Amino acid sequence: MLSTQFLLTALVVVIAPGTGVIYTLAVGLGRGRIPSIWAALGCTFGIVPHLLAATLGLAAVLHTSAVLFNIVKFAGVAYLLYLAYSALRSGGALRVEPRTQAEPGLAVARRGALINILNPKLSIFFLSLLTPFLSGSPETVTREILVLGGVFMAMTFAVFAVYGLFAAAARDWILGSARVMAWLNRSFAAIFALLAGRLAFERS
Repeated sequence: MLSTQFLLTALVVVIAPGTGVIYTLAVGLGRGRIPSIWAALGCTFGIVPHLLAATLGLAAVLHTSAVLFNIVKFAGVAYLLYLAYSALRSGGALRVEPRTQAEPGLAVARRGALINILNPKLSIFFLSLLTPFLSGSPETVTREILVLGGVFMAMTFAVFAVYGLFAAAARDWILGSARVMAWLNRSFAAIFALLAGRLAFERS
């Protein structure tokens, strides 16, 4: 069950830049060290519904129901477009600028959680990721999925937190250049818009 092969596979998946990583980097650059930890925590807890869906077999239902899949998918598309807009809007939640309004950590975490919750592919992804590492015993399958999922979540938080802290460390240097800040804001907006476009074309 919990093997070196699983740990290496999970690590490669977690390290690969995705929507959660981009969000955590944006928060670290725009808000600083503590908010970046909240962002990593939110992205991590956004995995929980998909892990439960994989455990309870709901991922298969989502995969076969085009209507349900599309409802979640287009809600995710709209949310990613909102994040793209917030990177461009003055005072936006993801905009990198010298002065930012203090924001509760739970609000930062909530945005991170929604990024993952509104991605219907994650439930199917978890089912395909974890299944090869299960023992095959019906009596222990639920416990095994929860253990593997819990390890994956811990790795996600640790890696995302490192990403966020590195971004926060670069914040002071970036704030000294208006050109770099403008470039970053446009880049984050473009990335989230592209991610929204990619999600829009996903199929169940």
